[in-house]
Amino acid sequence: MLIHPQFDPVALSIGPLSVRWYGLMYLVAFVLFTVLGRLHAKRRPELGWTPQQIDDLLLYGMIGVVLGGRLGEVLFFQPGYYFTHPAEILAIWKGGMSFHGGFLGVLVGMWLFGRKFGKSFWEVTDFVAPLVPTGLAAGRIGNFINGELWGRPVESDVPWAMIFPWVDNLPRHPSQLYQAAGEGLLLFVLLWLYASQPRPTRAVSAAFLLGYGVLRFAAEFFRTPDPGIFGTLSLGLSTAQWLCIPMIAAGIWLLTTVRRTEVFAK
Repeated sequence: MLIHPQFDPVALSIGPLSVRWYGLMYLVAFVLFTVLGRLHAKRRPELGWTPQQIDDLLLYGMIGVVLGGRLGEVLFFQPGYYFTHPAEILAIWKGGMSFHGGFLGVLVGMWLFGRKFGKSFWEVTDFVAPLVPTGLAAGRIGNFINGELWGRPVESDVPWAMIFPWVDNLPRHPSQLYQAAGEGLLLFVLLWLYASQPRPTRAVSAAFLLGYGVLRFAAEFFRTPDPGIFGTLSLGLSTAQWLCIPMIAAGIWLLTTVRRTEVFAK
């Protein structure tokens, strides 16, 4: 039986300054975005992206993911707690970031970037989509190090089941690692390969919506669900699963419209 290592959440301390693993994972995500963005622009020069534009895009994305992610956590998943502890809304170093909120924040950032630099919204999101999953993987590894968002109880004969001692002594799915592998690494490989060739506008964005939505929806069956604002709805779905449904629907719709456009163009 595996036991969570109970890492120190502080990765490095220099005097009064502490660097936490969770924040460090965000730094890793931003570095990967920049490196992969340059590689993507180099292999697809016809897209017309410059290194300076990628750096500017990162800034817009950073602001969007941090503000949106935190507001999403507050509004979608723990409104009762944060409304009674408003001072902790800004304590992002303690963890607590919603992907779906961060996603909405990034979309706003991409729209603002496109307006400023003369690129269409879909042109920006198609470029960004294959660069995102490695950052998601880094974030899930940060969740695992922090010992948060643990999985549901599992039969003890599952060899990789893990005990999180501060929760209880039940073996649980290490769902953070499932998500790092699924919506992180697997989704990255699929989108990176898919985006390596010219695709119709919106197709790569649609593939991201559909791929993430399906993989996250599936991962929620192994993760202890957050109550959230949709936690009392029927069908036994978690709040995150309800939030994934419109993503999946949007991805299918976009792929359908892309195919129709291709047919009409021919």
